[in-house]
Amino acid sequence: RVMNENLYINSIYKATEGEGLFVGTPQLFVRFQGCLIGCVNCDSKDTWSFDESSLSPFDNVVKEIQSHSPLKRISITGGDPLHPKNIPGVSKLIKELKPQGYWFNLEAAGTRVVEDLFELFDFISFDVKTPSTKVKFNEVVLEKMLLKFHHKMQVKGVVEDQKDFDFYQSVRSKFSDYKTTWVITPAFNNEEDLPFKRVDQILNWNQSLDNPFRVILQQHKVIYGADKKNV
Repeated sequence: RVMNENLYINSIYKATEGEGLFVGTPQLFVRFQGCLIGCVNCDSKDTWSFDESSLSPFDNVVKEIQSHSPLKRISITGGDPLHPKNIPGVSKLIKELKPQGYWFNLEAAGTRVVEDLFELFDFISFDVKTPSTKVKFNEVVLEKMLLKFHHKMQVKGVVEDQKDFDFYQSVRSKFSDYKTTWVITPAFNNEEDLPFKRVDQILNWNQSLDNPFRVILQQHKVIYGADKKNV
């Protein structure tokens, strides 16, 4: 049960998916507030604190989502939707709306697998934290994820430089038996112009290995720049 029926919500907004396999697809983003993971290159640090002012009544959140009908494709993002403070609310939201025909995607940081919750999602984007994030990668967590959910997920890694690329490739090599898609998101940092050189390098590294990765730029940053929110 969600305490006081309140959810930590940063924002709810309509936009096209900017990352991964569904790039360009219209979605409604439900961005949860609160994250303790601490990626140094995070572009949403405003979502880190569990700010009490972000608490929204559950019924209000549902009504806001429904007000965007007929759009029923939802991306749950953050912040960290999988922080223990957020898990009950995410679960309740899906159980409330799935019978109404809603489809749910999860942006998961890759630090934990919550099996009961993951069963509810239609698709999961699961991060591998590369060295530039300064977050320790847990191989056991990824293996558990691939074993159980490889059929409805993508693995996604932000690549800043060759160290990131080589690390991500070493991880992929260990788990190449699992049939899932591995995506590289070229880093496009706040206050940075479109990183043509970085993207070109990543494409060349990928081609030299016979293209094991899908290299997909963050479309919303290409269109609006790296700093605009809720796009």
